[in-house]
Amino acid sequence: MLDDVKRVEWLTIPLTFLYCNVAEYLGHRGPMHNKTRFLAGIFQRHTVEHHSFFTDEAISFDSTRDYRAVLFPPVLLLFFFGFFAVPVGAILYFLISPNVCFLFVFTAILYYLNYELFHFSYHVDPQSRLGRLPVIRRLRRNHVLHHNKALMTRYNFNITYPICDRLFGTLYREGTQGHGPDRGREP
Repeated sequence: MLDDVKRVEWLTIPLTFLYCNVAEYLGHRGPMHNKTRFLAGIFQRHTVEHHSFFTDEAISFDSTRDYRAVLFPPVLLLFFFGFFAVPVGAILYFLISPNVCFLFVFTAILYYLNYELFHFSYHVDPQSRLGRLPVIRRLRRNHVLHHNKALMTRYNFNITYPICDRLFGTLYREGTQGHGPDRGREP
């Protein structure tokens, strides 16, 4: 669907990636952890159910039935694509170019799938092939800390890459000098 993509249009990919990281952060820090009138179901499913089902001391799946407590339900796919990817893509199509539209939608879909894969990976057995991957081990630690009841409403809201957690000072790392936010260490 791409046609004669200009150099400047390729910037859509990193810009969309950053946009998705901000949306992930704000969605997780906002309605997923703060009950609102119109998004109470998201709060219920995430904070009440997910954080009760998986804690920092019991983060891994017990069986395949537990997948439901980690992966987004199909209705949220409709929300994500119907209210996020497609409308923004349509605006970009008409305001900028079809190439920017398609690159945006493609990158947004890949980011969403990346989110689901990473989040799923943090809840598998850490000794599994997937759990032993170095990038998963490092990022899983951030997620495990987020599942600590004392930290979950204040730290580690990025599930994928802790870009916004670093920018907004909400990256919590266990450091060698005690516990607390640590913006200077790599995940």
